[in-house]
Amino acid sequence: MTRTSVLRSPGMPLVVAMTALAFSGYSALMPVAPLWAAQGGADAGGVGLVNGMLMLTTVLTQLMVPAALRRFGWESVLVTGTLFLGLPTAGLFFGDSLGLILLVSGLRGIGFGIITVTGSALIAELVDPMRRGEAIGVYGLAVAAPQILFISTGPWFAERFGFETMFAVGLLPILGAVPAYILGRRMERLPKPLERAPYRNLLRPILLLLAVTLAGGAIITFLAQMVSAPWMAMVALLHLTVFAAASRWRLGGLADEFGARRFVWPLVVATTIGMALIAFSVREETTQIAVLLMGTSLVGIGYGGLQNLTLLIAFDGVKRAHYGSASAAWNIGFDAGTGIGSVAIGAIAAGSSFSTAILVGGAISLLTLPLAIRRTPKVNG
Repeated sequence: MTRTSVLRSPGMPLVVAMTALAFSGYSALMPVAPLWAAQGGADAGGVGLVNGMLMLTTVLTQLMVPAALRRFGWESVLVTGTLFLGLPTAGLFFGDSLGLILLVSGLRGIGFGIITVTGSALIAELVDPMRRGEAIGVYGLAVAAPQILFISTGPWFAERFGFETMFAVGLLPILGAVPAYILGRRMERLPKPLERAPYRNLLRPILLLLAVTLAGGAIITFLAQMVSAPWMAMVALLHLTVFAAASRWRLGGLADEFGARRFVWPLVVATTIGMALIAFSVREETTQIAVLLMGTSLVGIGYGGLQNLTLLIAFDGVKRAHYGSASAAWNIGFDAGTGIGSVAIGAIAAGSSFSTAILVGGAISLLTLPLAIRRTPKVNG
């Protein structure tokens, strides 16, 4: 089965369209909302709270999504997710106070929590398990393309053309309500009530994911403040997002063919080395751009690749009846890591330096290496 045949799976084009619009709004504000808070006078700790609040409400929402799908159905939940992710962004047009930005971030997190859990759960339901890695790769491109476009260029566009430009992009998830509505209407049944999921089987991939998203989230949140020129942040974030997209897409097919396990530990090592290079590149007032680009490239490879592989491992570790729980757990790991990276790295940087804080992030990634080598049993059915 080719990538084209995966896209022809029932509902897949709608999932891709909804995901691309949702992640456009998410990606546009991921680096820009913290920068907006910094312009309003927030220090590094306050800036870190912006994406920390986004991820806090995201994670809390993700815990409730499987039950919400059973209670209200796919149509209502999917449409609600796109609207909550997009509509609150309008509040940013009214000011740059930290309190307002945190409120907007918290409301957007509700929508993001819904979209992330439902998107990956739909992939598991719609696609043959033998091609799941490839499908996750395609889904990953729908996630990654907006990140390439907006995370890397967002700070530059905001500085050059005004923050309002990126706030407008942040409204795009509202358009995602259209494919969300159609997709929800096409779903023939509600998710089955879930038994207790085997969360022990999910612990390993979630911890691996949490560590790498802590690293990636910290770089995305703070890179614009770490470098000595705005163009450096744009180029470095472009490297990170392009390598993340390529890694997430390519490793899907390879994992289908050879299995996910053999690729996990090299990606953990790549992330650790990348974080060390980034820390080295920003330790002085003048950024060492060549070292920075090597570091962001390696972090991007680990960041994208581990997203794909840990989701595959999570689905392989549960029965079909538990796909919703596996998706929720995986997304909680992703967003908790991103939020912790934003808050913790910001707090460490405020008390010492960004170079030290990034080294700590790399060390956390290295601590997961024993988990990367371990084997998790595959569950059938």
